[in-house]
Formats: sequence, C-alpha cells, structure tokens
Amino acid sequence: MCAGGVAGVLVGHPFDTVKVRLQVQSVDKPQYRGTLHCFKSIIKQESVLGLYKGLGSPLMGLTFINALVFGVQGNTLRALGHDSPLNQFLAGAAAGAIQCVICCPMELAKTRLQLQETGPGRAYKGSLDCLAQIYGNEGLRGVNRGMVSTLLRETPSFGVYFLTYDVLTRALGCEPGDRLLVPKLLLAGGTSGIVSWLSTYPVDVVKSRLQADGLRGAPRYRGILDCVRQSYRAEGWRVFTRGLASTLLRAFPVNAATFATVTVVLTYARGEEARPEGEAVPAAPAGPALAQPSSL
Repeated sequence: MCAGGVAGVLVGHPFDTVKVRLQVQSVDKPQYRGTLHCFKSIIKQESVLGLYKGLGSPLMGLTFINALVFGVQGNTLRALGHDSPLNQFLAGAAAGAIQCVICCPMELAKTRLQLQETGPGRAYKGSLDCLAQIYGNEGLRGVNRGMVSTLLRETPSFGVYFLTYDVLTRALGCEPGDRLLVPKLLLAGGTSGIVSWLSTYPVDVVKSRLQADGLRGAPRYRGILDCVRQSYRAEGWRVFTRGLASTLLRAFPVNAATFATVTVVLTYARGEEARPEGEAVPAAPAGPALAQPSSL
C-alpha cells in the first residue's frame, strides 16, 4: 500500500502545486492565466523542481494516513454490522474525519512550501522546519490552522470516495481471477477520486486560502465565513473553482499510478499463488488528501 501511495504522490504532486498556486493567487495581480500557463511559468522560473516543492510533507504523512484511513474505515464498517452503500459512506466519512489530525498540519506545511519563493531568502528549509517555525510563533493553534475547513472537506469527500468505489467495483464485477481486474480497478479508483474531489472542491479552495493567509503580508481572513465572503465579493463564484482543471487532471493518473503499483507489488510478493477464495479485492490507498487528494 505504501509503495502505491508513494507512486501516487510522485505523479500527482506537480498538479497539486499548480492547484494551490492558482487557488491563492491575487486577483489584483494574478501571476498565472490558467493551468498550462502556471505549469510553464513554474518550470521556466524555478525549473522542474519547483513543481515538487513541499513534496516531503505528503511523503512523511503517507504511511500514517493510509494506516488511519483503511484501519478506521474497515473497523467502522464492521462495527456498523453490514456492508451497504450508506455504511460505506459513513465508514469513509469517519476515516476522513480521523485522518485530519495528520492531514491538516501536513497540508499546511505543504502549502507554505509550495508558495515560498525560491532562493536564499526562503523562510522554510523543509516540512519539519516549517511546522517547527509555525509552532514556535503561533503554538498548536497555528499548526492546526485550517482544521475546521479540512474536516469539512475530508469528511464528506472520503465518504463519497468509498461509496463511489464500492458501487463501481460491484457494477464492474471486480472479482479475483478476472483478467480485466486491474483495468477495472484503475477505472473505479480514478473515477472515485474525481467524484470525491468534485463533491467538496470549493471547501478546498477556502482551506488553501486560510492556510496561506499571512504568508505574504498581513492576514486577511478572520475565519471560514469571512474568507468565503471576501473571496466571493472580490472574484465572484468562479473563485471556488480555481485550480479545478489541474485537480481533475491529477486525480485519475494519481489513482492509476497507485493501483498499478499496488497490483505489481502484490503480484511480486505472492508470486503465482492463487488468492484464497473469498479474499477481498485490495483497495488503493487513494483519496482527496493523496490522490488527492489532497488533498488523492
């Protein structure tokens, strides 16, 4: 699972960097005209490495988040008594809420690193240095900046992710031994990632703006509602779709890379042994925070 998650992060991080830059850029002096222009500008000004700013943060949190998500989701589903679409949603939502404890600080560091200038005057040396500085200046409250908006994003989006994945794998007939199992899992996982992002994307824009607030100049927002009001007043409803194209472009290949890697690793580890009858099809470590996902 960890190998698949790493592959997903490596494939998707450049798209995430573009998403964050587009979400928080100034409406008065915009740097980028759109997704493609943002990609080109970052590569031209900062090299390809600019697209991978903040990569260490999601890589560090990957193992803990996957363990939490799939552990909580599986245990919640068992506690609910039976497998149904509603219970899949509830179990996924519970997993999404719990993993915010790790996801929020991780994404705060990632966002700050993605936005900082390249060169000797940079504020942070890396993810841990970023969080240490924030903690030193603002305490735990600073490290958990954006926690409420992260909860509002992750809780329903993980519910939607697991619900969509369950419905699609059943509809596609994803059974052990099917020669088309891998393509079917790729399709189910990629589609689930896209649907889950669409379900809560405006909240992600607000989260990014809150976590970036104060990085360049004085803080602007007093909270979630104030951020929504100011953003809408200045830019209209389209502000809440900023970076969406980059996010959707990222969602499918990230899930594809995750599923493909997990399948290869499992095949290599098990060799040609037949899967025991009734064994569940492995789910990909994907979702809004990583394939995201965040955000899988």
